[in-house]
Amino acid sequence: MSDPAPPAPTAPPIDPADAPEPTQPQSKAKWALFAVIATVLTVADQVTKVWVQQNIALYRQEIPVIPGFFSLIHAENTGAAFSFLADFEYRMWVFAAFTVFAVGMLLQMLWQLPNDDRFQTIALGVVFSGAVGNAIDRAVKQSVTDFAQLYTEHPGASAFLSSVGIPNPWPSFNVADVAIVVGLGMFLIHWLFLEKDEKDAKAPPSSPAGA
Repeated sequence: MSDPAPPAPTAPPIDPADAPEPTQPQSKAKWALFAVIATVLTVADQVTKVWVQQNIALYRQEIPVIPGFFSLIHAENTGAAFSFLADFEYRMWVFAAFTVFAVGMLLQMLWQLPNDDRFQTIALGVVFSGAVGNAIDRAVKQSVTDFAQLYTEHPGASAFLSSVGIPNPWPSFNVADVAIVVGLGMFLIHWLFLEKDEKDAKAPPSSPAGA
């Protein structure tokens, strides 16, 4: 008489906390909100740049908006922020690769974002518009049009900025640059103030002690 076969091994139970989350169906409303935000801001960026190119002389004209603080100028930046890589021969290839990577990463983040998270959807659309707006400039004319300039003519403020290494005037920028900074700021706000509240709201209610 042969020995009975050993029982088949059973898989250990899976902790619900470790179970992979089911893939959520993608919401058309989420993608539509993202597309509207990205399109509106990209168009605004390009329209303002075209207006500056047609109405303000390159490096020779300044239009004060808030005297002593904010002016419109016309500058062409062949580099990145603070003219970084402006003299590098292959900078356009670097910028192109970075833009493709950034756009792909933003779309992947949007895909993984919960359908009801409008705050981060808007933030992604804002950052996306900034990346695309400056990329359009580089693809068309190998430079980015900047026109907004912040500065101070107050002697005390100017001396303080100089002492802490802050340039005065601040390097000129455009709508796309503002969009990137605002979008990243929204992510920081979400991480600091909103993320914990969202996790607490989704956590299952704890059972009473001794139940």
